[in-house]
Amino acid sequence: MALDNLKEGLPEYAKDLKLNLGTLSRSTELSEQQLWGTFLATAAATRNDTIISEIAEEASQHLSDEYVNAAYGAASIMAMNNVAYRAKSFLGSDYAQVRMGLRMNIINKSGIDKVDFELMALAVSTINGCHDCTKAHEKTVTSEGLTKEQVFEAVKIAATIQGVAQAIQIEAAR
Repeated sequence: MALDNLKEGLPEYAKDLKLNLGTLSRSTELSEQQLWGTFLATAAATRNDTIISEIAEEASQHLSDEYVNAAYGAASIMAMNNVAYRAKSFLGSDYAQVRMGLRMNIINKSGIDKVDFELMALAVSTINGCHDCTKAHEKTVTSEGLTKEQVFEAVKIAATIQGVAQAIQIEAAR
């Protein structure tokens, strides 16, 4: 199992990450599609080849091709949007009314349930550190019926996947 490969590859100092990875992969807080879509989207957001390939292998056992593509789409479009929206925020109120002018059709045409795509986008935005995007996606998913616990489950997945990626990078550099 690919997730086991990740856990086994973590050093002793990352034991908490290993435990969190195991616990989160068995979570019942999210649907199977939400859980594994979030795992895959956040793996892609780490830009770590090992994380992406191992999580993709595991996620492919739980997700349709549409969900796999949507997860990669969420990671990709949020990479663009998070940079652009963070910049607007950094630049201040003078830029609030400046038209974004970037195509982002996948957000409304992802091929999967809107709330599931938005949850993936929220988790990726968390990794990418975009406050405005994280809040916007949180507002959307909660208005569509997700609970705060479900939102935070996605955040915990993002945090854990990012931590695992960090540990893998550290070990590769040692």
